Amino acid sequence: MQPSASGFRAFVVLWTGQFVSLVASAVTSFALGVYCYLQSDSVTTLAVLYALPFVPFLIVSPVAGPLVDRWGARRAMLVSNGGCMLIALLMTVLLWTDTFAVWQVYFIVLVTASLRALDLPAFEAALPLLVPQEQLGRATGLRMLATGVSAVVGPLLAGALLLAVEIEGIVALDCASFLLAIVTLALVRIPRLPLQETATGGVRASVLQDAREGFRYLQVRPGLLSLAVLLGVMSFGVGFGELVLPPLVLAFGAPGDLGLVMSVGALGMVVVSGVISVWTWPRPRQRVGGLVASLFVFAASIVLASLRPSVPLLTVAVFLFMGSATLIVGIVQTVWQVKVEPRMLGRTVALRNAIALTPQLVGNLLAGVVCEYVAVPLVGAERVRSDLVALLVGEGAGRGYALALTVLGVVTALGVALVVRSPRLRRLDEELPDVPVREWDDAGAATSR
Repeated sequence: MQPSASGFRAFVVLWTGQFVSLVASAVTSFALGVYCYLQSDSVTTLAVLYALPFVPFLIVSPVAGPLVDRWGARRAMLVSNGGCMLIALLMTVLLWTDTFAVWQVYFIVLVTASLRALDLPAFEAALPLLVPQEQLGRATGLRMLATGVSAVVGPLLAGALLLAVEIEGIVALDCASFLLAIVTLALVRIPRLPLQETATGGVRASVLQDAREGFRYLQVRPGLLSLAVLLGVMSFGVGFGELVLPPLVLAFGAPGDLGLVMSVGALGMVVVSGVISVWTWPRPRQRVGGLVASLFVFAASIVLASLRPSVPLLTVAVFLFMGSATLIVGIVQTVWQVKVEPRMLGRTVALRNAIALTPQLVGNLLAGVVCEYVAVPLVGAERVRSDLVALLVGEGAGRGYALALTVLGVVTALGVALVVRSPRLRRLDEELPDVPVREWDDAGAATSR
């Protein structure tokens, strides 16, 4: 068997189950946050619920990647979706029997995030085994479209369903969505590669040895490491920006204005994902150029958001911010899939995700400290003290947040400029050609063609 049109149809079947599950999980996550806040009346509880998934994801990812390569993408996704279904079923029982307590959510979030650390590299590793190489960009676009739509639809559905079926019904629907994902996995055959071989032809001794091999694989391919670092630069901007944006808008606007800005930003994800899913992807040499251009648009959008206290200006900036971030992730994922041997995808994707997610967590933590203790006191909470700062970010309340965004945009652009100077990145296609298109038989054996 080789990736073909029928393979793309199989991917669509698999994607459908994952899409429904993503939307249901987005609904559950939003509704559960609202429910726990109402039960505890604590903003700290809400903050912990948002930050907690980062920790197990970062810890588990280096081990999850080798497991994907050992088990195969299909089995790893079955374990992940099956585990999430059991967790959702347990929570449904706790809610229906009135034995649910807010502290139990911490355990649920930890386990679910750990299982997600297994699912994400497994899904990405499955794509080159199902989809023709020239269709990988479109498949990646569909994946990201599912993420964008879930971000837009999740909160809207959660509000309606909390009134219609309450939290118990929402969690039960989430459980059913995982069952649908498992059914679609059962309908799709994903070739399984031989388990006994490593990238160097040796016999695998342990999961930790597999993880070390993943590190070594990236070490000798610095172009891929540069891609991961660029993704990390973007992720830091996302982590910092998403924390600064709400107080920035609310300093001069109403909650409805914030909702409008965030909705249009999520729409930017959807629009760009839709374009990617039908795009005729550029030639290899154009991929890195498109990535760098997208990163500079990303940095420029951060600065644009800080220029003046204007809802229309912020709306345009956040649309560009989320849209360019989506395009960056799409390009990196597609390049990764065509440059990395399928047997190494699970490990290297998990490592790349950990490299990219760590700066986002740092950005989340740093944003509050920088704004509360540096930027806002320096600029002034209600009025801008400096004529130079007023010239840069405008007059009014909360312009300290705007100054923080200005600095973030400049730092992001400088970080991108520094990384793209790497000759390994510029020569990525010469030094690391695309993986040859393979034919896969039922046993997972491969031959080039």
